[in-house]
Amino acid sequence: MENKTNTSKKMEEKAVETKVETKKEHKEIKEIKKLGDYKEKPEVPKEEAKKEEKIEKKAEEKSKEHKPEKAPQIPKKDEAVARGLSLHASKKHCMYISSFIKNKSIDSAISDLEKVIKLKKIVPFKGEIPHRKGKGMMSGRYPVSASKLFISMLRGLKGNVLVNGMDLEKTRIYSSSSSWASRPLRKGSVQGKRTNVVITAREFNKKQGEKK
Repeated sequence: MENKTNTSKKMEEKAVETKVETKKEHKEIKEIKKLGDYKEKPEVPKEEAKKEEKIEKKAEEKSKEHKPEKAPQIPKKDEAVARGLSLHASKKHCMYISSFIKNKSIDSAISDLEKVIKLKKIVPFKGEIPHRKGKGMMSGRYPVSASKLFISMLRGLKGNVLVNGMDLEKTRIYSSSSSWASRPLRKGSVQGKRTNVVITAREFNKKQGEKK
Protein backbone atom coordinates (compact mmCIF):
# COMPACT_ATOMS: atom_id res chain seq x y z
CA MET A 1 0.00 0.00 0.00
CA GLU A 2 2.80 2.38 0.85
CA ASN A 3 4.38 1.81 -2.57
CA LYS A 4 1.11 2.75 -4.28
CA THR A 5 0.79 6.00 -2.34
CA ASN A 6 4.37 6.99 -3.13
CA THR A 7 3.89 6.35 -6.82
CA SER A 8 0.68 8.38 -6.88
CA LYS A 9 2.42 11.31 -5.19
CA LYS A 10 5.24 11.17 -7.71
CA MET A 11 2.77 11.14 -10.58
CA GLU A 12 1.01 14.22 -9.21
CA GLU A 13 4.31 16.11 -8.77
CA LYS A 14 5.30 15.31 -12.36
CA ALA A 15 1.96 16.57 -13.63
CA VAL A 16 2.40 19.85 -11.73
CA GLU A 17 5.93 20.28 -13.12
CA THR A 18 4.72 19.67 -16.68
CA LYS A 19 2.00 22.32 -16.25
CA VAL A 20 4.55 24.85 -15.00
CA GLU A 21 6.87 24.08 -17.91
CA THR A 22 4.06 24.47 -20.44
CA LYS A 23 3.18 27.88 -18.95
CA LYS A 24 6.81 28.98 -19.23
CA GLU A 25 6.93 27.82 -22.83
CA HIS A 26 3.78 29.78 -23.69
CA LYS A 27 5.29 32.95 -22.16
CA GLU A 28 8.52 32.50 -24.09
CA ILE A 29 6.59 32.00 -27.34
CA LYS A 30 4.62 35.24 -26.74
CA GLU A 31 7.82 37.17 -26.05
CA ILE A 32 9.42 35.82 -29.23
CA LYS A 33 6.39 36.89 -31.24
CA LYS A 34 6.59 40.38 -29.76
CA LEU A 35 10.26 40.57 -30.62
CA GLY A 36 9.49 39.48 -34.13
CA ASP A 37 6.94 42.28 -34.57
CA TYR A 38 9.31 44.93 -33.08
CA LYS A 39 11.21 46.95 -35.65
CA GLU A 40 14.47 48.50 -34.57
CA LYS A 41 14.97 52.23 -35.24
CA PRO A 42 17.60 53.07 -37.84
CA GLU A 43 20.87 54.12 -36.29
CA VAL A 44 21.58 57.89 -36.54
CA PRO A 45 25.10 58.79 -37.68
CA LYS A 46 27.37 60.26 -35.00
CA GLU A 47 27.80 63.67 -36.69
CA GLU A 48 24.03 64.24 -36.90
CA ALA A 49 23.61 63.15 -33.29
CA LYS A 50 26.25 65.66 -32.17
CA LYS A 51 24.54 68.44 -34.13
CA GLU A 52 21.20 67.63 -32.51
CA GLU A 53 22.80 67.69 -29.05
CA LYS A 54 24.37 71.11 -29.75
CA ILE A 55 21.03 72.51 -30.93
CA GLU A 56 19.29 71.21 -27.81
CA LYS A 57 21.98 72.72 -25.56
CA LYS A 58 21.68 76.12 -27.27
CA ALA A 59 17.90 76.06 -26.88
CA GLU A 60 18.26 75.27 -23.16
CA GLU A 61 20.79 78.09 -22.67
CA LYS A 62 18.52 80.59 -24.41
CA SER A 63 15.58 79.55 -22.26
CA LYS A 64 17.70 79.97 -19.11
CA GLU A 65 18.98 83.40 -20.08
CA HIS A 66 16.80 86.22 -18.80
CA LYS A 67 16.05 88.78 -21.44
CA PRO A 68 16.97 92.30 -20.21
CA GLU A 69 13.96 94.54 -19.79
CA LYS A 70 13.96 97.39 -22.27
CA ALA A 71 13.81 100.82 -20.65
CA PRO A 72 10.90 102.94 -21.81
CA GLN A 73 12.08 105.27 -24.54
CA ILE A 74 11.18 108.89 -23.85
CA PRO A 75 10.47 110.84 -27.05
CA LYS A 76 12.85 113.75 -27.62
CA LYS A 77 11.32 117.22 -27.41
CA ASP A 78 12.54 120.62 -28.58
CA GLU A 79 10.96 122.57 -25.73
CA ALA A 80 10.92 122.46 -21.92
CA VAL A 81 8.64 124.42 -19.59
CA ALA A 82 8.82 125.43 -15.91
CA ARG A 83 5.83 126.99 -14.15
CA GLY A 84 5.70 128.87 -10.87
CA LEU A 85 2.16 129.36 -9.60
CA SER A 86 1.19 131.91 -6.98
CA LEU A 87 4.77 132.92 -6.15
CA HIS A 88 5.22 135.28 -3.22
CA ALA A 89 6.92 138.00 -5.29
CA SER A 90 6.15 141.32 -6.95
CA LYS A 91 4.86 141.15 -10.51
CA LYS A 92 7.02 144.12 -11.44
CA HIS A 93 10.19 142.43 -10.16
CA CYS A 94 9.30 139.18 -11.93
CA MET A 95 8.64 141.05 -15.17
CA TYR A 96 12.08 142.73 -15.17
CA ILE A 97 13.86 139.52 -14.17
CA SER A 98 12.08 137.76 -17.07
CA SER A 99 13.45 140.27 -19.56
CA PHE A 100 16.87 140.05 -17.81
CA ILE A 101 17.24 136.26 -18.33
CA LYS A 102 15.66 136.05 -21.79
CA ASN A 103 17.85 134.64 -24.63
CA LYS A 104 20.42 133.34 -22.09
CA SER A 105 21.47 129.81 -21.33
CA ILE A 106 20.07 128.31 -18.14
CA ASP A 107 23.45 128.10 -16.37
CA SER A 108 24.37 131.70 -17.21
CA ALA A 109 20.96 132.94 -16.03
CA ILE A 110 21.40 131.11 -12.71
CA SER A 111 24.90 132.54 -12.22
CA ASP A 112 23.68 136.10 -12.99
CA LEU A 113 20.81 135.83 -10.50
CA GLU A 114 23.19 134.48 -7.85
CA LYS A 115 25.27 137.64 -8.35
CA VAL A 116 22.09 139.70 -7.94
CA ILE A 117 21.44 137.99 -4.59
CA LYS A 118 25.01 138.87 -3.50
CA LEU A 119 24.40 142.51 -4.63
CA LYS A 120 27.14 142.24 -7.27
CA LYS A 121 24.94 142.59 -10.34
CA ILE A 122 21.92 144.80 -11.05
CA VAL A 123 18.68 143.94 -12.80
CA PRO A 124 17.75 146.84 -15.12
CA PHE A 125 14.46 148.55 -14.19
CA LYS A 126 12.43 151.32 -15.84
CA GLY A 127 10.86 154.31 -14.17
CA GLU A 128 11.95 156.76 -11.51
CA ILE A 129 14.65 154.60 -9.96
CA PRO A 130 18.19 155.70 -8.97
CA HIS A 131 20.90 155.31 -11.60
CA ARG A 132 23.45 152.50 -11.19
CA LYS A 133 27.05 152.03 -12.23
CA GLY A 134 27.79 150.15 -15.43
CA LYS A 135 27.87 150.57 -19.18
CA GLY A 136 24.42 151.07 -20.67
CA MET A 137 22.83 150.92 -17.21
CA MET A 138 20.40 153.73 -16.52
CA SER A 139 18.53 152.46 -13.48
CA GLY A 140 18.12 149.17 -11.66
CA ARG A 141 17.58 147.26 -8.41
CA TYR A 142 18.48 144.08 -6.53
CA PRO A 143 15.28 141.95 -6.38
CA VAL A 144 16.73 139.36 -3.99
CA SER A 145 13.57 137.46 -2.98
CA ALA A 146 12.27 137.18 -6.56
CA SER A 147 15.72 136.11 -7.80
CA LYS A 148 15.78 133.21 -5.31
CA LEU A 149 12.41 131.99 -6.63
CA PHE A 150 13.62 132.27 -10.23
CA ILE A 151 16.77 130.26 -9.44
CA SER A 152 14.69 127.37 -8.08
CA MET A 153 12.50 127.49 -11.20
CA LEU A 154 15.52 127.54 -13.52
CA ARG A 155 16.98 124.47 -11.80
CA GLY A 156 13.69 122.68 -12.38
CA LEU A 157 13.76 123.82 -16.00
CA LYS A 158 17.27 122.39 -16.36
CA GLY A 159 16.02 119.01 -15.13
CA ASN A 160 13.14 119.10 -17.63
CA VAL A 161 15.60 119.85 -20.45
CA LEU A 162 17.68 116.77 -19.57
CA VAL A 163 14.61 114.55 -19.22
CA ASN A 164 13.33 115.64 -22.65
CA GLY A 165 16.65 114.60 -24.22
CA MET A 166 17.64 118.12 -25.23
CA ASP A 167 21.22 119.39 -25.53
CA LEU A 168 21.82 121.69 -22.57
CA GLU A 169 24.52 123.69 -24.38
CA LYS A 170 22.20 124.49 -27.29
CA THR A 171 19.15 125.40 -25.18
CA ARG A 172 18.24 129.00 -24.54
CA ILE A 173 15.49 130.67 -22.52
CA TYR A 174 13.04 131.44 -25.31
CA SER A 175 10.40 133.26 -23.27
CA SER A 176 9.57 134.18 -19.68
CA SER A 177 6.26 135.75 -18.75
CA SER A 178 4.69 136.87 -15.47
CA SER A 179 1.04 137.57 -14.63
CA TRP A 180 -1.10 138.39 -11.62
CA ALA A 181 -2.24 135.52 -9.41
CA SER A 182 -5.10 135.44 -6.91
CA ARG A 183 -4.18 137.63 -3.94
CA PRO A 184 -5.03 136.38 -0.43
CA LEU A 185 -6.53 138.87 2.00
CA ARG A 186 -4.63 139.71 5.18
CA LYS A 187 -5.48 141.51 8.41
CA GLY A 188 -6.45 145.10 7.86
CA SER A 189 -7.67 144.27 4.29
CA VAL A 190 -4.11 144.38 2.89
CA GLN A 191 -3.61 142.07 -0.08
CA GLY A 192 -0.39 140.06 -0.39
CA LYS A 193 1.56 139.98 -3.64
CA ARG A 194 1.22 136.82 -5.75
CA THR A 195 2.53 136.19 -9.29
CA ASN A 196 2.40 133.37 -11.84
CA VAL A 197 5.58 132.82 -13.87
CA VAL A 198 6.11 130.60 -16.94
CA ILE A 199 9.61 130.01 -18.37
CA THR A 200 10.16 128.12 -21.63
CA ALA A 201 13.47 126.93 -23.09
CA ARG A 202 14.12 125.71 -26.62
CA GLU A 203 16.96 123.92 -28.37
CA PHE A 204 18.61 125.94 -31.14
CA ASN A 205 21.40 125.15 -33.59
CA LYS A 206 24.70 126.99 -33.20
CA LYS A 207 24.45 128.21 -36.78
CA GLN A 208 21.50 130.41 -35.86
CA GLY A 209 23.81 132.55 -33.67
CA GLU A 210 21.68 132.59 -30.54
CA LYS A 211 22.81 134.65 -27.58
CA LYS A 212 24.60 132.86 -24.76
